[in-house]
Amino acid sequence: MEMKKINAGKLRAIGYDVKERILRVEFDDGTAIDYSGVGNETWRRFSGASSSAMWSFYRDNIEEEFHGKRGRATPNAAANRAALDALFGGPSEDKE
Repeated sequence: MEMKKINAGKLRAIGYDVKERILRVEFDDGTAIDYSGVGNETWRRFSGASSSAMWSFYRDNIEEEFHGKRGRATPNAAANRAALDALFGGPSEDKE
């Protein structure tokens, strides 16, 4: 899912998976919530809102209307590194 960086209230990034109808919202404290069953029109209105209106839209139309699953936001570099470590056994340690 491609994330769009924003600065609106406590929101720091948003993304949407059209096929799965999942909206991901990442917050300034490092948490993230995935909302399932979000329609394309809701995503369009949310992602197109001005930064001053985005927080209110989130609170009124997403947080109160959809079930969310909490998790942690993972920066792309850290996620990529973790995936590589999982594949190749992590970073090697220098022995002296």
